[in-house]
This record gives sequence, C-alpha cells and structure tokens, in this order.
Amino acid sequence: MQPLHARYPFLQSARDAVEEAAVDLGEVVATDEVVVERARERVEWAITDGSVGDPHRRTRVELLSYPVARVLVSLVNTPVCTRKYAQAEAEAARERFVEEFTAEDTFSYGDSESLSLSALLAEFDLTAAVHETADRYRIDVGTYLELAADQWGDEWRLVNRTLTDGEVPVTTEELHTLLKQAIRHRIDDGLPFEVPDAIADELDAEVESIQATLSEMDLTREIDTVVPDLFPPCMQHLLDAVQKGEHLEHHSRFALAAFLTSIGMTTDEIVELFQVNPGFGEEATRYQVDHIRGDTSPTEYSTPSCATMQSYGDCKGKDDICEDEINESHPLNYYEHRLDETDDEEVEDWRENEADDDDGEA
Repeated sequence: MQPLHARYPFLQSARDAVEEAAVDLGEVVATDEVVVERARERVEWAITDGSVGDPHRRTRVELLSYPVARVLVSLVNTPVCTRKYAQAEAEAARERFVEEFTAEDTFSYGDSESLSLSALLAEFDLTAAVHETADRYRIDVGTYLELAADQWGDEWRLVNRTLTDGEVPVTTEELHTLLKQAIRHRIDDGLPFEVPDAIADELDAEVESIQATLSEMDLTREIDTVVPDLFPPCMQHLLDAVQKGEHLEHHSRFALAAFLTSIGMTTDEIVELFQVNPGFGEEATRYQVDHIRGDTSPTEYSTPSCATMQSYGDCKGKDDICEDEINESHPLNYYEHRLDETDDEEVEDWRENEADDDDGEA
C-alpha cells in the first residue's frame, strides 16, 4: 500500500493493492477502530462540509477507510448521503491532483510517485480522447458530452462550443472539472450496495451517528408545500425579481429553481411561475429545471447552502431567523422552520390557490 493509493483510493492500482494485501473487510470493521473512525469521518465531513476531512497520517488507515466509508454510505442508503459523499471524494481528489499537476517541483511521497495527468487520463481510458494543444485541450465530442452532462451552466452546452473535426476545446481548468466528474462517476458507481449482516452489525453505531448528522442538517425531510410568504428572504428576493421581469444571473436562477424543485414543485409549475419573466424562454427553463431534478442528468442537484448563497451575493434581506445558528446553514432549514411554526390553517399552498382560480374561471 503506497501513499499514492491513500490519496487516490479510487484508482484501480489502489484496489489491487488492497486485494494483494488480502484485507478482510469484515475483520477490519470488527477490530480496527481507527480505520472505522476515519471512515465515519469521511462520510460525515462530506455531509456537513463537502470535504472528506484531513487525511490520516498512516497510509493503511487512510486507504482502508475508503472502502469502509462506501460500506457506511450503503448502510445509510439515502440519496443525499450517497450524492454528497461521491461529490466530496471527487472534490478532494481534484484538489490533490491539481496541486500535483501544477507543482513546480516533483512531489515526494516516500515510495510513491505523484499522479500525472497522463496517468489519470489512462486510468479512465481517456488518453485517446483528450488532445493537448498550444494553450488548451481538445476533447472528442462523445467524451465531452458524457462528462459535461453533469455540469450546470450555458457555457457547458455544446451549442456554445466551437466544434471542429469532432473535437471540443476546453481550458485546463475545464479539463480538471471534467476529470473530477469522471472520478465522481466511478465513486458513485455501485452505491449503495448490499452489505453482509456480519459487517453491518459491527457498524451500527457509526450508521446511527451519520443518520443523526443528516437529521441535524435537515436534508432528508420531504417538503411538498409551496407558500411563498414563508420562503427565506433570499428566495423571496429571487422570486420577486423573476416576477418583476428582472434579469437574474445564472447562479441566481439555479438557486431559485433548485429550491422550488426541493419543495415539491413540478417542472410545469416552475415554468408557469417563470413565464412572466421576459428573460426566461420556456424551452430553456424547462431544460434547466429537468437538469436540476435529475431527469436529464445523472445528478439531482440540491439547493445551495447559505454559505454558497452569500458567496454569490444572493443572500438578501437576512432576518432574525437567518441569524439563528439552527437555521442559517440552509434555505430549506429556514423554510421548514417557518412551516413548523405556522398554524396549519394559515398555510395556503400556492398551487391550491392557482387551481381554485382556474376552477372559478371555468
């Protein structure tokens, strides 16, 4: 087991190293508390921070914590946990390989080598599909479409790219993003899977801890109530801007559409809500919303956190509830809080009002 494998546990060579060492996963979870603790940490950090935490100083612990973390994700078996875990592992890998690709001096990791771009491309059978030019790269169109399908933003759409001889130009940073997606696809592949009872029983405490973390984040509750007056200030601001016909930046449109999707609105309902805005074409809006909810992409996108909303300048009109540490981490937390504190008789779903208006007109 080499440090390279611990840094990139999704590599085939890392899997081979674990197999060659004849590691018994059942024995690991039953006897190695350090590995299990690091595995739990990987998953919980993925949920709360979008990272996998600081690597353990011991190569064996760091490497074996990866398959154990996959077991934990499978036992928790909720889409939000699986999605956040795969995204966090892929992002951690990206941070590492970008640092290694751009280092002026050769990295030294003892008995291992740093990961090169050519090695990473070969790992995902992309060597023949990616071509380096003077100042950027070109990717075969089929490969580009596969890896860019998860990306949000008009800049990733093929119609906005210059297609030449079946190849799509990308910058170095964009190539890194596409490689991160290839990694995420591999990590996500096969999750969740069936776990033998003997292994599952040993991990009851860790699974309960992860489930408690998910519960505290309020990311698993299903909301199917649309009451704009109870929306968090940021979403009220964005919705007002749409209905006034104001232009919204891409990140703002994404945040609002993701929020509306998360609270149960269908694509048709969101399109209807947006149609008063001259900046929203029906076809484009429908495409974007279907992409967010995962109908036309492998990923179901979640509503941005409060921190993300703040970083993009979309946090507007912050009130006392936002300041409450219990609710400030996510717009959905705010909305759920407002729903919980409002009498059921006072909660009027916008969609029911629309249906009543339509009946009256008929």
